[in-house]
Amino acid sequence: MKIKFCFLWLSLVCIICFILQNLSSWFTELFVLNKGAVYNYEVWRFVSSIFLHLGIIHLAYNLFALLFFGFLLEKLIGSKRFLILFFASGIIANLISIWFYNSSLGASGAIYGILGTLIVIKPMMIVWAFGLILPMFIAGILWVIGDLIGLFIPSNIGHIAHLSGIFVGILFGIYLLLKQKKKKEIKVVVPEEYVRLWEDRFMGY
Repeated sequence: MKIKFCFLWLSLVCIICFILQNLSSWFTELFVLNKGAVYNYEVWRFVSSIFLHLGIIHLAYNLFALLFFGFLLEKLIGSKRFLILFFASGIIANLISIWFYNSSLGASGAIYGILGTLIVIKPMMIVWAFGLILPMFIAGILWVIGDLIGLFIPSNIGHIAHLSGIFVGILFGIYLLLKQKKKKEIKVVVPEEYVRLWEDRFMGY
């Protein structure tokens, strides 16, 4: 059974988790990424925190990116690869972020992984970013610069998670391109004796 429309299912999980967060504070405390993930071996936090959000604006931004860019990428690379990228980017971003933040939550690391892959495999795709219409790779450069600057400006934004996620996404995109190139280079070699046999039988040589 093939799973389809993963970007929609992931969005739905984020919405359900946000509702539960607002119904009870313990839900966030149980699943947010914090030092307990390391010191108390609460490893589920590296995954569960991806689906938590700080507020409605935080959720809305991530849902928009997941629905728009997630739809495009899943269509291009397939649902299985899309899921692998989403969770790999989110988890790796969390594994890095835990050493820099007391706590963190949100799908941004995973979403930046999606963006990173799109930058590589669809660099000239036109997107709306920073109030401008830009090629995907230019938007990507500006996103990275913005997060690098953000590292030196105190805020509640996980710039390290963004940068980690987009780095994973770029690597995944390069892997896909190399795999596609290798596939194109595969040639079917027909032994010469078979060609001669075919000529003798059907062409009367």
